[in-house]
Amino acid sequence: MAKIVNPDQEKIKYANNRRILHLLIKRRELSKQEISRITRISITTVAGNINRLIEDNLAEEAGVADSTGGRKPMIIRFLPDARYAFGVDFASNHLTASNKIKVVLINLDAEVRDQEIFDYNKFSSINEIMYYLKDLTKDITERNNIRVKNILGIGFALPGPVNENKKILELAPNLAASLGMKNVNFKNYENLFPFPIFVENEANAASYGELMLGTAQHKHNLVYLSINRGIGAGLIVRGHIYKGNNRRAGEVGHMTVASNGVLCTCGRKDCWEIYAASGALIRKFNKQSERKITDTKQFLEKLKSRNPDAVEIWDKYLDYLALGINNIILSFDPHYIIIGGEISEFNSMLIEPLQERIFKNNSFYGRSDLQILLSHLRKDASLIGAALLPFQKLFYGNNKII
Repeated sequence: MAKIVNPDQEKIKYANNRRILHLLIKRRELSKQEISRITRISITTVAGNINRLIEDNLAEEAGVADSTGGRKPMIIRFLPDARYAFGVDFASNHLTASNKIKVVLINLDAEVRDQEIFDYNKFSSINEIMYYLKDLTKDITERNNIRVKNILGIGFALPGPVNENKKILELAPNLAASLGMKNVNFKNYENLFPFPIFVENEANAASYGELMLGTAQHKHNLVYLSINRGIGAGLIVRGHIYKGNNRRAGEVGHMTVASNGVLCTCGRKDCWEIYAASGALIRKFNKQSERKITDTKQFLEKLKSRNPDAVEIWDKYLDYLALGINNIILSFDPHYIIIGGEISEFNSMLIEPLQERIFKNNSFYGRSDLQILLSHLRKDASLIGAALLPFQKLFYGNNKII
């Protein structure tokens, strides 16, 4: 007779396993007795779970601890290099590296073990990029002497609306012209890699990275703003990423903020990102100044040296940035706004003058009602978030998206 499995017992078993794993990740080394005492899980259940973690090479026995009497307890140690994952950021700007795609390999501690950056302009299609990534990830795996079976997957941070279940990038306006990035089905590339593919909108990936490792770790209701060549938002509600009915929530860069008739890459006019994405700083400076710049780092240097054109453009830029953030706060009433992406590199030159504009003459809310914070992961938030996607099942059993 087949064994009848109780679904509730299965849930409890997996929940206990994750609790023990999370504790080991946090404390690094503990005895079974200490794990049982801290988690309030029976020593028999703890022992069974520890045996499974050891079998999966996620933990190891690491000697014995001191004893106050009786048999010395065995120490169990977490092994962060037991599993790995790749992250790929299609929205990488990295100040001087516009038009770049960044690839990273991380372990279970989210420590970067290897990375590569390449220019997507040398490719004519997404197919060419994916075949290049196939070879690149193979090279990285081999040079780090990692077994393929220990890589849990590859996560992609993509600049546009994404259906992560169907693995479809619906549209990437800022990449569409050069790469044909519209209705791209990443399931078509699953056979290229010897591990699973995960896809996510870059702002959602960044907010996931912040939720797991950064500024948002203990903050459950917030809006994460990813400001690069475009603007996207990750909406976190009760510790989960909210994607909405059609999984397109957070496309705040395309809300209308003016009536100047300026065309956006999406085909509409006067979208917020035309005025407040980092690329706006470069375009406006080159239009106004005789000495041209090619990236955001150069603009930042001009601003620090008090170049009159840069100062004037930055002042107007902050007005538009505050305008969009005001709309977001009125719409969502979050506890926190976290600013990440390329623009977060402006650091102290950004937050205080931005807050002055947001809270000035505002009858709806004041400084005590919410906090405006900088991303802890800064420009790498979407990259690290993408790399963390393959770890979701191991760490949480189900994903953090609603």
